[in-house]
Amino acid sequence: MKVAIIFGSKSDISKMKGAADILKEFNIEYKAFVLSAHRVPEKLSEVIDNVENEGYECIIAGAGLAAHLPGVIASQTILPVIGVPINAALDGYDSLLSMVQMPKPIPVAVVGINNSFNAGMLAIQILSLKYPELKECLIKYRSDMKEKFINENSEGVEI
Repeated sequence: MKVAIIFGSKSDISKMKGAADILKEFNIEYKAFVLSAHRVPEKLSEVIDNVENEGYECIIAGAGLAAHLPGVIASQTILPVIGVPINAALDGYDSLLSMVQMPKPIPVAVVGINNSFNAGMLAIQILSLKYPELKECLIKYRSDMKEKFINENSEGVEI
């Protein structure tokens, strides 16, 4: 089980860390790359080829401003691509709309603005369809989350 994380700038590391954190928690191998669809398109294509050849099964791609990176990646692979809109301008809505408005037939799954954690969770859900042991871990994670929530809130809260 391997997931690639690709984003356009080192300044986005803190926003993309959530994906890495949850992938680590589920013992999913990942590799992160700083690449740009505009500045180094040839290198991006090379990395996409390598990711496919090395058995990666999903790509998480974060981008702000023009936010072309997830769509460009999706145009070059049939691996599932999960876009993370990054707040770089217009509160990130420009990035969000750029990703969700992909033309047919090149989809990009998109999570909330700066929500790389959910991108990691979606990658885990995708992989759990193929890996029964991961599915069991995900079911336990959800069960533990529910139990913790109930325990923390069953006596009411102080406001």
